[in-house]
Amino acid sequence: MNTELIPTEKIEQLFRELSGIARKHNTPIYAVGGYVRDRLLGLPVGGEIDFVIVGDAMSFARTLEEALPVRQMVTYPRFGTFMTRYKGFNLEFVNARSESYQSDSRNPKTEQADLETDLSRRDFTINAMALDLSGEHFGRLIDRYDGQQDIREGLIRTPLEPKTTFYDDPLRMMRAIRFATRFNFRIAPETWEGIREHAGRLAIITVERIQDEFNKILMTEKPSVGLNLLDQAGLLRQFLPEAESMKGVEQRKDFHHKDVFYHTLEVIDNVARSGGRLELRLAALFHDIAKPRTKRFEEGTGWTFHGHEVVGERMSKAIMRKLKYSNEAIAFVAKLVRMHLRPMALVSDEVTDAAIRRLLFLSGNDFHELMLLCRADITSKNPKRVKKYIGNYDRLMLKIEEVEERDRLRNFQPPVDGREIMEVFKIKPGKMIGRAKKFLEEAILDGIVPNEHDACLAYLKENWERIRDLKN
Repeated sequence: MNTELIPTEKIEQLFRELSGIARKHNTPIYAVGGYVRDRLLGLPVGGEIDFVIVGDAMSFARTLEEALPVRQMVTYPRFGTFMTRYKGFNLEFVNARSESYQSDSRNPKTEQADLETDLSRRDFTINAMALDLSGEHFGRLIDRYDGQQDIREGLIRTPLEPKTTFYDDPLRMMRAIRFATRFNFRIAPETWEGIREHAGRLAIITVERIQDEFNKILMTEKPSVGLNLLDQAGLLRQFLPEAESMKGVEQRKDFHHKDVFYHTLEVIDNVARSGGRLELRLAALFHDIAKPRTKRFEEGTGWTFHGHEVVGERMSKAIMRKLKYSNEAIAFVAKLVRMHLRPMALVSDEVTDAAIRRLLFLSGNDFHELMLLCRADITSKNPKRVKKYIGNYDRLMLKIEEVEERDRLRNFQPPVDGREIMEVFKIKPGKMIGRAKKFLEEAILDGIVPNEHDACLAYLKENWERIRDLKN
């Protein structure tokens, strides 16, 4: 995605060029969608702009290709759409069209139409405005559905009846929540009721499209707003029912446990404030996902969640596979879910260097993001308790930095590799090499031998008979 911010004068020049070509081609052309909305909101405009052509977009594509030195022209004649790059812009052109849907499909039947029909099929009034780039009307804003007024009032509203908009494309329900979260807008009452009424139709949307929209909500400045709305609308349970099970507070005798769902939202917001990437926000979402399954009440102790990090690792993998996340994202999230309690277990003054070495070794390149998650997990409303926890982590970090600088353990591999072990001990490839490397790895982590080649090789030679006698 092109995230470069384009100066207004450069966009003005682009629009003038396209207007001249359209006038010669006798084709009405309009800038639409996010560009128009963001300009009215006073937001920086990036290099991706959508246009509507009233007429034959494929014919206009050929004219444009002849008139301008465009690059990477991609056409979809069946859908009346083409895309190209020009002077740093990603431009998409589409025929003005109408759409009709079958009840069990998101794939519409389309026909060419006029501009007003095209704007009416759009998701929300703030996205249903057009900037005329044709002839004498150049620069005129077309706003049939009062999108400007809704921007002024901070309102998300559908151009048509909500039941029509959401029945046709149920993903628009998630888009409504995404825009409300991103812009801090309200969802109009009738639009909100339409979302709640049609939440179940999200089932006809592909997992990939749901994941993409969910990611955009997670990447907003305050994701908890969107997650709350998804929950209240009945949408979250459609693709992430495990999150709903985190809701609720229980009391037994004098012991309470806090609502895991709302604690999780606070953790995600804390991560977002630190600028955390998507995968770290997902780790925040799933770090306590297994608490409902592992919740037990122990007399004299209260509520416990023993092993929730282990069960949570398995659950996060299964959920993310279902939602079609990449293997890399799944591995990262599962790792942080599994490890998110480890740093807190090391905050005592008696923590050993060996324990710190193991934390560094197991977390590897993900150590700093693990610590960000742990700090974000502090959501107590008691300022003294928060100060205490932060102080504990600060002291732990000083210890970790000392050990890391001395032992060079981040992503370490034993300095004697398998090839050298075979040469020195005259053995063939097999289980003995793995045994030797594991033996050496444990010795380094326990501080028995320094993380240096000569010392490690000598240690292997001294203990070779012992290594040979080890069981697999």
